[in-house]
Amino acid sequence: MITPYDCVIVANGSFPQTPVPLQLLHKASTVIACDGAMEALDKIGITPTAIVGDLDSLSSRFRERYADRIHFVEDQEINDLTKSILFAHRSGQREVLILGATGLREDHTLGNISLLMEHAPLFQRIEILSDYGRFTPLLQTATLRSEPGLQVSLFSLSPSGTISTSGLRWPIRDRQLTAWWQGTLNEATGDCFTVTLSPEARVLVYRTLGVPAKHIPVEK
Repeated sequence: MITPYDCVIVANGSFPQTPVPLQLLHKASTVIACDGAMEALDKIGITPTAIVGDLDSLSSRFRERYADRIHFVEDQEINDLTKSILFAHRSGQREVLILGATGLREDHTLGNISLLMEHAPLFQRIEILSDYGRFTPLLQTATLRSEPGLQVSLFSLSPSGTISTSGLRWPIRDRQLTAWWQGTLNEATGDCFTVTLSPEARVLVYRTLGVPAKHIPVEK
């Protein structure tokens, strides 16, 4: 179970199709749409609180219908997701979920995931969720919920400091992750696991949304 967020930002990647992200989207009191995501939101009947971006992907009918909630940001040095994240921060949001940040173009996916670590200090909680799993940035030691067999990967985008883990099948002990693959494809052994960071270490944790079928015991 993922605790609902006050604010959901919807980017213009693969729009969620599964119950968990869609439920969190419908429960959010604030929905911020990157301009290219409006078509998908309109199809499921969601009216965003705000539409943010340079408007290059927003049709004229949406510009007219939602003129009262459009926030035009022309800056071409940052993408629409960054503009939406900064807008959420300026609006006083503390817990933010990002949907539609992955899928489609791989370069957009990698760039969007990297934004989590960059903007994590601005929020109490900020995560990316897809139909398959979620990314959580850690700036300090933390214990995260899991379940036995849950697939877990750790990424250090800018290697610094050391990382240790407990509660994973293959423990990491006082290690600096210098390549993205080094902390991947691990597995939780219980209902939580701990990632211990030295003061300068930072890490992105990926958890799948459920245990793969091969880990579910067959009743006899």
